[in-house]
Amino acid sequence: MKMHGLGNDFVVLDARASGVPDARASSALVTPALAQAIGHRHFGVGFDQLAVISDGAGDAHLTFYNSDGSLSAACGNATRCIARFLMQETGKTQLHLTTDRGDLAAQDMGDGLTAVNMGQPQLDWDEIPLAHEMDTLILPIEGAPTATGMGNPHCTFFVDDVTAIDLPRFGPSIENHPLYPERTNVQVAQLIGPDHIRMRVWERGVGVTLASGSSSCATAVAAARRGLTGRVVRIDLDGGTLHIDWRDDGVWMTGPTAHVFSGTLSREFLDSLT
Repeated sequence: MKMHGLGNDFVVLDARASGVPDARASSALVTPALAQAIGHRHFGVGFDQLAVISDGAGDAHLTFYNSDGSLSAACGNATRCIARFLMQETGKTQLHLTTDRGDLAAQDMGDGLTAVNMGQPQLDWDEIPLAHEMDTLILPIEGAPTATGMGNPHCTFFVDDVTAIDLPRFGPSIENHPLYPERTNVQVAQLIGPDHIRMRVWERGVGVTLASGSSSCATAVAAARRGLTGRVVRIDLDGGTLHIDWRDDGVWMTGPTAHVFSGTLSREFLDSLT
């Protein structure tokens, strides 16, 4: 299936009927080479992330890949898209999903909106992780960004004008910064008004994307920690708007989803990879 959340687009493989149990379905069916091939926007399908649905302890287990073939423990917008698909399939309005990030709850919010609890943010340096012990609120990097973990690492810069940042040039330099041993997602965020942020994102292993759910959560957490906003925030991305609510039980993200098409990868395409 091809899906997107605010233009943050995904290929979703449903492995529940593959006969490979639980989360092993992902490693059994998807190699880094296959992920890269499907992700190519000219020779494949194209995506920001690839997600695999497999059987799990809850309603389903989700595994995520970046377009460079690397694994990602979390992908908020893909989780919302798949949750909407599973809700329509089962008739449920609440789901229990498992990921490498942990257990995630999803809920139908009505009016075509889907919410996912992305769990509590990781705020300690070794959980994000960073290379060594430091204050994660203000990193020793030019621009004084904030580090946050949402199952994947994030680096958030608060700037006066997000449109003035050359993100294709700036993003890679921070993604591969030595303070982040597992690389990082990069956000540039601008305070528009009370509890209202404009954000652009460079995703680790992907590049510039129109939206990012985990990046939105990380930016909302960083803004609240720095006293710039409260814990309920509207975030406007290049592809649309997400609403983030940092509650006692985790960071909830709400927004629209879209299921573009369902299809089958051709034998010719798959044989070309061998």
